[in-house]
Amino acid sequence: MRRNPGPTFGLSVLLYGFITIVFVAVFGALMAFAFGRVSSATSQDVDEVLAGSIALIVLSGLVPIGLAVIATGILQGIISLEVSRATLGEKLTIRGLWRLAKGRLGALIGYTAALSGVAIVFVAIAAVAVFGLFALVGANASSLIDSPAAAMGAALGAIAVSFLVGAVFVVAGAYFGTKLAFVPTIILLERLTIREAIKRSWQLTRGNFWRTLGMQLLIGVIINLASQVISLPISFIFGIGGALINPSSDPDAFLWTTIGTYGLLGIISSVVGAVGLVMQSSAYSLIYIDIRMRREGLDLELLRYVEAKQSGVAGVENPYLVQAATAEATHAATGSPWS
Repeated sequence: MRRNPGPTFGLSVLLYGFITIVFVAVFGALMAFAFGRVSSATSQDVDEVLAGSIALIVLSGLVPIGLAVIATGILQGIISLEVSRATLGEKLTIRGLWRLAKGRLGALIGYTAALSGVAIVFVAIAAVAVFGLFALVGANASSLIDSPAAAMGAALGAIAVSFLVGAVFVVAGAYFGTKLAFVPTIILLERLTIREAIKRSWQLTRGNFWRTLGMQLLIGVIINLASQVISLPISFIFGIGGALINPSSDPDAFLWTTIGTYGLLGIISSVVGAVGLVMQSSAYSLIYIDIRMRREGLDLELLRYVEAKQSGVAGVENPYLVQAATAEATHAATGSPWS
């Protein structure tokens, strides 16, 4: 990131900032809509309207999940190009990265959009299942009042099932997220189709599953800790500062203090998140390169490429390409953004 901040950190800031702005806009609009419905509801309908509004606000959290999946996949592909050329001693500009990515961005966006859709659907299913389970317990609460033991058992059962559903989705997400971790990198570096990239990532992670998963978890912990270390003191300082600036609890002053606090936190979170995205994408690229070095002798191909370039040999084949002729022929024949 220090070596070439423009195409790496700059692009990451733009993507993460876009996600933050969209989330704030969507969440704010839904909050205003929900409070408007609750305030205008009659006393007979207020419970149903409140429940629906809460469910709508909770489901709005799926928006940043989908956008984050898309942004992470796109950035991983772009960063992989920069990392791959850095291993050859080259430093690319944004125009150079765009030139290398040309022809494969459609496939990359298609894959990340499809992955985002799958993630949203499964998270929504889990949320609806858990919400419906607790709603069922609440609907039968009157019949359980006379039996405290039955009421306690129903509540504990609902909680246990919720934890079980959550655990299943976490395990499934970790497994498939690890097995498909290199797909964006492969789409751009090896220029394979989406189907071939998925098969290739599945093969590369065979025997390297726990190492790849451990790196993902380590990067995630580092990013979250860094975010908390930076954001929590600022929240604390602004909380005290807000009380000092507005000791009389004036509503207008409180509103502007809150806006300023969350605005600054949003900017800081965007910067920290952008750094985290670059770290995560770089880690995937380096693990991918390391696995290919160990399995396929990629380091020897990289060395031959560098030596040939230094000797002035023209038309040296890209050492990262795998089955390049087949991949290019398939892409040219289909012309599909999913190819």
